[in-house]
Amino acid sequence: MRQAGRYMAEYRAIRARSSFLELCKNSDAAAEVTLQPVDKLGVDAAILFADILLIVEPFGVGLTFGAGEGPSITRPVRGEADVARLGPIDVASSLGFVFDTVSRVKKALAGRVPLIGFAGAPFTVASYMVEGGASRDYLHVKRLMYGTPQAWDRLMETLVDATARYLNGQIAAGAEAVQVFDSWIGTLSPDDYRAFVLPHMSALFSKLTPGVPAIHFGTGTAALLPLMREAGGDVIGLDWRVDLAEAWARVGHDVAVQGNLEPAVLLGDPVYIRKRAQRVLAAAGGRPGHIFNLGHGIHKDTPVEHVKALVDIVHELSDRR
Repeated sequence: MRQAGRYMAEYRAIRARSSFLELCKNSDAAAEVTLQPVDKLGVDAAILFADILLIVEPFGVGLTFGAGEGPSITRPVRGEADVARLGPIDVASSLGFVFDTVSRVKKALAGRVPLIGFAGAPFTVASYMVEGGASRDYLHVKRLMYGTPQAWDRLMETLVDATARYLNGQIAAGAEAVQVFDSWIGTLSPDDYRAFVLPHMSALFSKLTPGVPAIHFGTGTAALLPLMREAGGDVIGLDWRVDLAEAWARVGHDVAVQGNLEPAVLLGDPVYIRKRAQRVLAAAGGRPGHIFNLGHGIHKDTPVEHVKALVDIVHELSDRR
C-alpha cells in the first residue's frame, strides 16, 4: 500500500513548498518522496508516489485538489454526450512526468529493492469522473450504469485503454510490478460487478506487459473476492475487513495474496502491533505467496516509529528464505 504521506515529516516539508499536483508533476520531488520510506523504514519494496487521478486530467474534465477537501472534477461525466467527448489520450506526452519519476527512482534504488508502479482501476477512476469527487452512494455512477449501459461500457473501455498504456509505460521505465487500486469497488453487488466491471478488468489485465506481476486490490470486497480473482491479477490484495485465511481459501491458494493488517493498529503501541502482526502471519500459515501489508494506506496521524517497528517485527517473525 502507499508508503509516503503526511505521517512523515520529510514528506510534509516537501509538500509545504508546492501544491499536491505540482509535487506529482515534479519528477525530482516525486522521486525523493518515493524514496523516503525506503530509506527510513527499511521496507522490502518502493511504491511509486503519484495519484490515481493523474490519468483523468488529460481528458479535460477539470481535476483540482482543494486544500483539505480532496480531489474534485469540475466537468463531471454524467451522460452519453459527455462520454462521447472523451477521446483517446496521448499517455506518453500527458503523463510522461510519471515515467520520468519511475526512471529516477529506479536509478536511485540501484537494485536495493524492487519498485512497484500503480494506477487506479477503471471503476474507481470512473466513479470520480462521474460523481465529481468522493461519494457515499454513487448514485450518478449507478444511474449511468443502469440507465445507459452502452455509455458506461464506452467509458470503461476508454479508461481500460489509457490505464493499460499508463501501467505499461511505468513498466517500460523500470517498475518491476504494478498494483491496480479499486478503492470504491465495494459499493457494488456481486451481480453488478460481474455485469459492469469484470469484463473490463479482465481486458485491462490482458493488456499488461506479460511476465510483470500485477496486484489487484480493492476495499470493501468481502463479497467480491472470487470475482476479482476471476477478473485477473497475480496477487489479490485483501483489505482489513476480511479474515486472511478465509479470504485466501476463497480465492484459491494458487494465487498470491497481499495484506491485511488494520492500518489503525499502528496507532497502538509496539507490543500491540506485534500481537496483531503475529495474527496476520499466523493466518497466512507459512504458505508461499503471502505479502505482508496493511489492509489500506497509512493514516496521517500514525507515528513513524510505529511503522518502522512493524517493518522490524515482520522481518523478525517472517520466514525470509
